[in-house]
Amino acid sequence: AKVIHDAWLRRQLIDLGEVVVNRAFGVEAELDGKEQLEAAEQALFDLAKEGGNEGALVTFERAMVRAVEMAEKAFTNGSGVSGLSTGLRDVAEKAFTNGSGVSGLSTGLRDVDAKMGGLHPSDLLILAGRPAMGKTALATKIAFGAARAILREAQAENPNAVPKGGVAVFSLEMSADQLATRLLSENSRISGDRIRRGEISQRDFDRFVETSRELATLPIFIDDTPAITISALRTRCRRLKRTRGLDMIVVDYLQLMRPAAGSRPESRVLEISQITQGLKAIAKELSVPVIALSQLSRQVESREDKRPQLADLRESGSIEQDADVVMFVYRDEYYLAQRAPKQLNFDNSEKYAEAMDKWQQDMERAHNKAELIIAKQRHGPTGTIPLFFEGEFTRFGDLDMVHDDPHGG
Repeated sequence: AKVIHDAWLRRQLIDLGEVVVNRAFGVEAELDGKEQLEAAEQALFDLAKEGGNEGALVTFERAMVRAVEMAEKAFTNGSGVSGLSTGLRDVAEKAFTNGSGVSGLSTGLRDVDAKMGGLHPSDLLILAGRPAMGKTALATKIAFGAARAILREAQAENPNAVPKGGVAVFSLEMSADQLATRLLSENSRISGDRIRRGEISQRDFDRFVETSRELATLPIFIDDTPAITISALRTRCRRLKRTRGLDMIVVDYLQLMRPAAGSRPESRVLEISQITQGLKAIAKELSVPVIALSQLSRQVESREDKRPQLADLRESGSIEQDADVVMFVYRDEYYLAQRAPKQLNFDNSEKYAEAMDKWQQDMERAHNKAELIIAKQRHGPTGTIPLFFEGEFTRFGDLDMVHDDPHGG
Protein backbone atom coordinates (compact mmCIF):
# COMPACT_ATOMS: atom_id res chain seq x y z
CA ALA A 1 0.00 0.00 0.00
CA LYS A 2 2.85 2.37 0.81
CA VAL A 3 4.47 1.77 -2.61
CA ILE A 4 1.18 2.42 -4.41
CA HIS A 5 0.58 5.60 -2.41
CA ASP A 6 4.11 6.83 -3.11
CA ALA A 7 3.69 6.17 -6.85
CA TRP A 8 0.40 8.08 -6.84
CA LEU A 9 2.00 10.99 -4.98
CA ARG A 10 4.86 11.15 -7.48
CA ARG A 11 2.37 11.12 -10.37
CA GLN A 12 0.50 14.02 -8.78
CA LEU A 13 3.78 15.93 -8.41
CA ILE A 14 4.60 15.34 -12.09
CA ASP A 15 1.15 16.55 -13.14
CA LEU A 16 1.43 19.58 -10.90
CA GLY A 17 4.88 20.37 -12.28
CA GLU A 18 3.56 20.24 -15.84
CA VAL A 19 0.75 22.63 -14.93
CA VAL A 20 3.20 25.08 -13.33
CA VAL A 21 5.58 24.96 -16.31
CA ASN A 22 2.82 25.30 -18.94
CA ARG A 23 1.24 28.17 -17.06
CA ALA A 24 4.58 29.98 -16.77
CA PHE A 25 5.29 29.53 -20.51
CA GLY A 26 1.82 30.77 -21.46
CA VAL A 27 1.94 33.74 -23.82
CA GLU A 28 -1.25 35.29 -22.48
CA ALA A 29 -1.06 34.15 -18.89
CA GLU A 30 -4.19 34.70 -16.83
CA LEU A 31 -2.04 35.20 -13.74
CA ASP A 32 1.07 37.33 -13.31
CA GLY A 33 4.28 35.85 -11.92
CA LYS A 34 3.47 36.48 -8.27
CA GLU A 35 -0.04 35.08 -8.62
CA GLN A 36 1.33 31.97 -10.36
CA LEU A 37 3.79 31.48 -7.49
CA GLU A 38 0.98 31.72 -4.95
CA ALA A 39 -1.18 29.29 -6.95
CA ALA A 40 1.69 26.78 -7.16
CA GLU A 41 2.33 27.09 -3.44
CA GLN A 42 -1.36 26.53 -2.70
CA ALA A 43 -1.46 23.47 -4.96
CA LEU A 44 1.61 21.99 -3.26
CA PHE A 45 0.13 22.72 0.16
CA ASP A 46 -3.14 21.01 -0.78
CA LEU A 47 -1.27 18.01 -2.17
CA ALA A 48 0.81 17.75 1.01
CA LYS A 49 -2.38 17.57 3.10
CA GLU A 50 -4.10 15.11 0.75
CA GLY A 51 -0.98 13.01 0.37
CA GLY A 52 -0.62 12.13 4.01
CA ASN A 53 1.49 14.98 5.42
CA GLU A 54 -1.32 15.43 7.90
CA GLY A 55 -1.89 18.37 10.16
CA ALA A 56 -2.16 22.08 9.72
CA LEU A 57 -2.25 25.24 11.79
CA VAL A 58 -5.68 25.90 13.27
CA THR A 59 -6.80 29.01 15.12
CA PHE A 60 -6.91 28.91 18.89
CA GLU A 61 -10.63 29.67 18.66
CA ARG A 62 -11.20 26.49 16.66
CA ALA A 63 -9.22 24.42 19.15
CA MET A 64 -11.23 25.96 21.99
CA VAL A 65 -14.53 24.86 20.43
CA ARG A 66 -13.42 21.25 20.93
CA ALA A 67 -12.18 22.05 24.44
CA VAL A 68 -15.53 23.61 25.41
CA GLU A 69 -17.38 20.59 24.01
CA MET A 70 -15.18 18.34 26.16
CA ALA A 71 -15.99 20.45 29.23
CA GLU A 72 -19.66 20.28 28.30
CA LYS A 73 -19.51 16.50 28.28
CA ALA A 74 -17.83 16.58 31.69
CA PHE A 75 -20.59 18.81 33.03
CA THR A 76 -23.49 16.81 31.56
CA ASN A 77 -22.01 13.38 32.37
CA GLY A 78 -24.49 11.50 34.51
CA SER A 79 -26.76 14.50 34.99
CA GLY A 80 -29.79 12.81 33.45
CA VAL A 81 -31.01 16.13 32.04
CA SER A 82 -32.25 15.58 28.49
CA GLY A 83 -31.64 18.27 25.88
CA LEU A 84 -29.05 20.11 28.00
CA SER A 85 -26.10 19.20 25.80
CA THR A 86 -27.42 20.95 22.69
CA GLY A 87 -28.29 24.08 24.64
CA LEU A 88 -24.84 24.37 26.18
CA ARG A 89 -23.20 23.84 22.81
CA ASP A 90 -25.29 26.71 21.45
CA VAL A 91 -24.04 28.89 24.32
CA ALA A 92 -20.45 28.07 23.41
CA GLU A 93 -21.02 28.75 19.71
CA LYS A 94 -22.70 32.10 20.40
CA ALA A 95 -19.83 33.04 22.68
CA PHE A 96 -17.43 32.61 19.76
CA THR A 97 -19.49 34.53 17.20
CA ASN A 98 -19.92 37.69 19.35
CA GLY A 99 -17.67 39.34 18.59
CA SER A 100 7.10 49.81 28.11
CA GLY A 101 10.53 49.75 27.69
CA VAL A 102 10.67 46.45 25.84
CA SER A 103 12.33 46.56 22.44
CA GLY A 104 11.18 43.08 21.42
CA LEU A 105 7.90 41.21 21.60
CA SER A 106 6.55 41.07 25.17
CA THR A 107 6.49 37.72 26.98
CA GLY A 108 3.70 38.81 29.33
CA LEU A 109 6.14 38.39 32.24
CA ARG A 110 7.50 41.72 33.48
CA ASP A 111 10.78 40.49 34.95
CA VAL A 112 11.55 38.33 31.92
CA ASP A 113 10.95 41.31 29.64
CA ALA A 114 13.21 43.44 31.83
CA LYS A 115 16.03 40.88 31.71
CA MET A 116 15.78 40.09 28.00
CA GLY A 117 14.16 43.17 26.50
CA GLY A 118 11.39 40.96 25.12
CA LEU A 119 11.69 38.42 22.32
CA HIS A 120 13.70 39.52 19.32
CA PRO A 121 13.36 38.68 15.60
CA SER A 122 15.69 35.97 14.25
CA ASP A 123 16.53 34.62 17.72
CA LEU A 124 16.39 30.91 18.55
CA LEU A 125 15.49 30.48 22.22
CA ILE A 126 15.76 27.11 23.96
CA LEU A 127 13.54 26.51 27.00
CA ALA A 128 14.62 23.34 28.78
CA GLY A 129 13.79 21.50 31.97
CA ARG A 130 13.26 18.11 33.52
CA PRO A 131 9.76 16.52 33.45
CA ALA A 132 7.15 18.17 35.74
CA MET A 133 9.02 21.49 35.85
CA GLY A 134 6.39 23.22 33.70
CA LYS A 135 8.12 23.74 30.33
CA THR A 136 4.91 23.61 28.30
CA ALA A 137 3.02 25.78 30.79
CA LEU A 138 5.72 28.46 30.72
CA ALA A 139 6.02 28.35 26.92
CA THR A 140 2.27 28.77 26.48
CA LYS A 141 2.26 31.57 29.08
CA ILE A 142 4.85 33.36 26.94
CA ALA A 143 2.89 32.60 23.76
CA PHE A 144 -0.22 34.09 25.34
CA GLY A 145 1.71 37.14 26.53
CA ALA A 146 3.04 37.72 23.03
CA ALA A 147 -0.40 37.19 21.44
CA ARG A 148 -1.97 39.67 23.86
CA ALA A 149 0.73 42.23 23.01
CA ILE A 150 0.09 41.72 19.27
CA LEU A 151 -3.68 42.11 19.74
CA ARG A 152 -3.27 45.15 22.01
CA GLU A 153 -1.06 46.91 19.47
CA ALA A 154 -3.42 46.13 16.58
CA GLN A 155 -6.45 47.45 18.47
CA ALA A 156 -4.79 50.51 19.98
CA GLU A 157 -6.70 52.83 17.62
CA ASN A 158 -9.47 50.53 16.38
CA PRO A 159 -10.93 48.09 18.97
CA ASN A 160 -12.32 45.92 16.16
CA ALA A 161 -9.09 45.65 14.18
CA VAL A 162 -7.83 42.17 13.28
CA PRO A 163 -4.10 41.80 14.04
CA LYS A 164 -1.80 41.21 11.08
CA GLY A 165 0.40 38.75 12.88
CA GLY A 166 0.26 36.05 15.49
CA VAL A 167 1.93 33.18 17.30
CA ALA A 168 2.29 29.68 15.80
CA VAL A 169 2.44 26.85 18.35
CA PHE A 170 3.61 23.44 17.13
CA SER A 171 2.47 20.98 19.80
CA LEU A 172 4.08 17.63 18.99
CA GLU A 173 3.16 15.99 22.30
CA MET A 174 -0.34 17.30 23.10
CA SER A 175 -3.30 17.57 20.72
CA ALA A 176 -4.71 21.01 19.89
CA ASP A 177 -7.83 20.46 21.99
CA GLN A 178 -5.77 19.13 24.92
CA LEU A 179 -3.59 22.22 24.76
CA ALA A 180 -6.64 24.48 24.51
CA THR A 181 -8.23 22.74 27.51
CA ARG A 182 -5.06 23.28 29.50
CA LEU A 183 -4.89 26.96 28.57
CA LEU A 184 -8.56 27.49 29.36
CA SER A 185 -8.09 25.70 32.68
CA GLU A 186 -5.21 28.00 33.55
CA ASN A 187 -7.13 31.15 32.67
CA SER A 188 -10.50 30.12 34.12
CA ARG A 189 -8.88 28.57 37.22
CA ILE A 190 -10.82 25.34 36.77
CA SER A 191 -8.61 22.30 37.28
CA GLY A 192 -8.08 20.24 34.15
CA ASP A 193 -8.27 17.10 36.32
CA ARG A 194 -11.80 18.06 37.39
CA ILE A 195 -12.81 18.51 33.75
CA ARG A 196 -11.42 15.09 32.81
CA ARG A 197 -13.18 13.46 35.78
CA GLY A 198 -16.48 15.16 34.97
CA GLU A 199 -16.56 17.10 38.24
CA ILE A 200 -17.53 20.59 37.10
CA SER A 201 -20.67 22.51 37.99
CA GLN A 202 -22.92 24.80 35.95
CA ARG A 203 -21.04 27.76 37.41
CA ASP A 204 -17.69 26.22 36.44
CA PHE A 205 -18.88 25.57 32.90
CA ASP A 206 -20.26 29.11 32.54
CA ARG A 207 -16.88 30.49 33.63
CA PHE A 208 -15.12 28.12 31.22
CA VAL A 209 -17.24 29.38 28.29
CA GLU A 210 -16.82 33.02 29.36
CA THR A 211 -13.05 32.58 29.45
CA SER A 212 -13.08 30.98 26.01
CA ARG A 213 -14.97 34.00 24.65
CA GLU A 214 -12.40 36.38 26.13
CA LEU A 215 -9.51 34.43 24.62
CA ALA A 216 -11.08 33.63 21.23
CA THR A 217 -9.70 36.74 19.53
CA LEU A 218 -6.09 36.04 20.48
CA PRO A 219 -3.98 35.49 17.33
CA ILE A 220 -2.69 32.02 18.22
CA PHE A 221 -2.46 29.18 15.70
CA ILE A 222 -1.91 25.57 16.81
CA ASP A 223 -0.51 22.67 14.79
CA ASP A 224 -0.51 19.30 16.56
CA THR A 225 1.16 17.22 13.84
CA PRO A 226 3.29 14.56 15.60
CA ALA A 227 6.92 14.14 14.50
CA ILE A 228 6.68 17.09 12.10
CA THR A 229 9.70 17.65 9.85
CA ILE A 230 11.66 20.87 9.64
CA SER A 231 10.60 21.31 6.01
CA ALA A 232 6.90 20.89 6.84
CA LEU A 233 7.17 23.35 9.71
CA ARG A 234 8.96 25.84 7.46
CA THR A 235 6.30 25.52 4.74
CA ARG A 236 3.42 26.07 7.16
CA CYS A 237 5.11 29.05 8.79
CA ARG A 238 5.90 30.63 5.42
CA ARG A 239 2.28 30.26 4.42
CA LEU A 240 1.01 31.69 7.71
CA LYS A 241 3.43 34.61 7.43
CA ARG A 242 2.15 35.39 3.93
CA THR A 243 -1.58 34.94 4.58
CA ARG A 244 -2.10 36.06 8.19
CA GLY A 245 1.21 37.40 9.43
CA LEU A 246 3.57 35.76 11.92
CA ASP A 247 5.44 37.20 14.91
CA MET A 248 6.62 34.17 16.90
CA ILE A 249 6.95 30.37 16.72
CA VAL A 250 6.83 27.89 19.62
CA VAL A 251 7.91 24.25 19.20
CA ASP A 252 7.04 21.72 21.93
CA TYR A 253 9.45 19.98 21.83
CA LEU A 254 12.46 19.73 19.51
CA GLN A 255 13.45 16.11 20.32
CA LEU A 256 10.10 15.00 18.84
CA MET A 257 10.83 16.69 15.51
CA ARG A 258 12.37 15.02 12.48
CA PRO A 259 15.01 16.54 10.20
CA ALA A 260 14.30 17.14 6.52
CA ALA A 261 12.40 14.34 4.78
CA GLY A 262 14.76 11.83 3.20
CA SER A 263 17.78 12.71 5.34
CA ARG A 264 19.28 9.93 7.46
CA PRO A 265 21.69 11.39 10.03
CA GLU A 266 24.38 9.02 11.26
CA SER A 267 23.68 9.75 14.93
CA ARG A 268 21.10 11.28 17.22
CA VAL A 269 23.44 14.18 17.97
CA LEU A 270 23.73 14.95 14.24
CA GLU A 271 19.96 14.68 13.86
CA ILE A 272 19.35 17.19 16.66
CA SER A 273 21.99 19.43 15.11
CA GLN A 274 20.08 19.46 11.80
CA ILE A 275 16.87 20.31 13.65
CA THR A 276 18.33 23.18 15.67
CA GLN A 277 20.10 24.57 12.60
CA GLY A 278 16.82 24.34 10.70
CA LEU A 279 14.94 26.19 13.45
CA LYS A 280 17.58 28.91 13.53
CA ALA A 281 17.35 29.23 9.73
CA ILE A 282 13.55 29.60 9.97
CA ALA A 283 13.94 32.29 12.65
CA LYS A 284 16.29 34.24 10.38
CA GLU A 285 14.31 33.73 7.16
CA LEU A 286 10.98 34.79 8.66
CA SER A 287 12.53 37.33 11.04
CA VAL A 288 10.67 36.00 14.08
CA PRO A 289 11.76 34.61 17.45
CA VAL A 290 11.52 30.81 17.72
CA ILE A 291 11.13 29.20 21.15
CA ALA A 292 11.96 25.49 21.13
CA LEU A 293 11.42 23.35 24.21
CA SER A 294 14.04 20.75 25.01
CA GLN A 295 14.54 17.81 27.33
CA LEU A 296 17.40 17.58 29.80
CA SER A 297 19.54 14.54 30.50
CA ARG A 298 18.98 12.49 33.65
CA GLN A 299 22.37 13.47 35.06
CA VAL A 300 20.59 16.42 36.71
CA GLU A 301 18.95 13.98 39.13
CA SER A 302 22.29 12.65 40.38
CA ARG A 303 23.48 16.02 41.74
CA GLU A 304 22.70 17.52 45.13
CA ASP A 305 21.87 20.87 43.50
CA LYS A 306 19.48 19.96 40.72
CA ARG A 307 19.46 23.34 39.02
CA PRO A 308 20.20 22.66 35.35
CA GLN A 309 23.41 23.63 33.60
CA LEU A 310 24.26 23.98 29.91
CA ALA A 311 25.99 20.59 29.96
CA ASP A 312 22.68 18.97 30.95
CA LEU A 313 21.08 19.66 27.58
CA ARG A 314 20.40 16.35 25.88
CA GLU A 315 22.52 16.14 22.69
CA SER A 316 23.73 19.48 24.01
CA GLY A 317 26.57 20.53 21.71
CA SER A 318 24.51 21.74 18.77
CA ILE A 319 21.64 23.06 20.89
CA GLU A 320 23.90 25.32 22.92
CA GLN A 321 25.86 26.40 19.85
CA ASP A 322 22.88 27.27 17.64
CA ALA A 323 20.75 28.95 20.32
CA ASP A 324 20.86 32.68 20.94
CA VAL A 325 19.25 32.18 24.35
CA VAL A 326 19.18 29.10 26.59
CA MET A 327 16.71 29.12 29.50
CA PHE A 328 16.02 26.51 32.17
CA VAL A 329 12.85 26.29 34.25
CA TYR A 330 13.40 24.92 37.74
CA ARG A 331 11.13 24.37 40.77
CA ASP A 332 12.83 23.52 44.05
CA GLU A 333 9.44 22.66 45.58
CA TYR A 334 9.17 19.60 43.32
CA TYR A 335 12.43 18.09 44.59
CA LEU A 336 11.87 19.10 48.23
CA ALA A 337 8.53 17.28 48.22
CA GLN A 338 10.39 14.07 47.36
CA ARG A 339 12.79 14.51 50.29
CA ALA A 340 10.31 14.59 53.16
CA PRO A 341 11.98 13.14 56.30
CA LYS A 342 10.95 9.62 57.30
CA GLN A 343 10.93 8.72 60.97
CA LEU A 344 12.52 5.32 60.41
CA ASN A 345 15.70 7.08 59.23
CA PHE A 346 16.26 8.80 62.62
CA ASP A 347 17.58 7.47 65.93
CA ASN A 348 15.08 9.38 68.05
CA SER A 349 11.94 11.46 67.71
CA GLU A 350 13.71 14.71 68.63
CA LYS A 351 16.06 14.54 65.62
CA TYR A 352 13.15 13.58 63.41
CA ALA A 353 11.13 16.58 64.67
CA GLU A 354 14.07 18.93 63.97
CA ALA A 355 14.47 17.55 60.45
CA MET A 356 10.74 17.78 59.81
CA ASP A 357 10.64 21.37 61.06
CA LYS A 358 13.51 22.37 58.76
CA TRP A 359 11.90 20.57 55.80
CA GLN A 360 8.59 22.33 56.39
CA GLN A 361 10.35 25.71 56.50
CA ASP A 362 12.14 24.90 53.23
CA MET A 363 8.84 23.82 51.64
CA GLU A 364 7.18 27.04 52.78
CA ARG A 365 9.98 29.12 51.23
CA ALA A 366 9.73 27.20 47.94
CA HIS A 367 5.92 27.09 47.79
CA ASN A 368 4.44 28.60 44.59
CA LYS A 369 7.89 29.64 43.39
CA ALA A 370 9.86 28.79 40.28
CA GLU A 371 13.11 29.95 38.71
CA LEU A 372 13.83 30.83 35.11
CA ILE A 373 17.58 30.46 34.71
CA ILE A 374 19.04 32.40 31.76
CA ALA A 375 22.15 30.29 31.18
CA LYS A 376 23.06 31.86 27.84
CA GLN A 377 22.03 35.10 26.19
CA ARG A 378 24.07 36.06 23.18
CA HIS A 379 23.18 39.73 23.35
CA GLY A 380 22.43 40.23 27.02
CA PRO A 381 23.13 39.23 30.62
CA THR A 382 22.62 35.83 32.20
CA GLY A 383 21.04 35.28 35.60
CA THR A 384 18.02 33.86 37.42
CA ILE A 385 14.50 35.30 37.33
CA PRO A 386 12.12 34.30 40.17
CA LEU A 387 8.59 33.46 39.02
CA PHE A 388 5.25 32.62 40.61
CA PHE A 389 3.93 29.10 39.94
CA GLU A 390 0.48 27.75 40.80
CA GLY A 391 0.66 23.98 40.55
CA GLU A 392 -3.07 23.23 40.47
CA PHE A 393 -3.46 25.15 37.22
CA THR A 394 0.19 24.87 36.03
CA ARG A 395 0.18 28.64 35.87
CA PHE A 396 3.19 30.99 35.84
CA GLY A 397 3.23 34.70 36.64
CA ASP A 398 5.35 37.51 38.05
CA LEU A 399 6.36 36.67 41.61
CA ASP A 400 5.31 39.87 43.37
CA MET A 401 2.02 40.41 41.56
CA VAL A 402 -1.45 39.83 43.03
CA HIS A 403 -2.71 36.55 41.54
CA ASP A 404 -6.41 36.73 42.23
CA ASP A 405 -7.15 37.83 38.66
CA PRO A 406 -7.03 34.73 36.42
CA HIS A 407 -6.24 36.91 33.42
CA GLY A 408 -3.52 38.92 35.09
CA GLY A 409 0.25 38.39 35.16
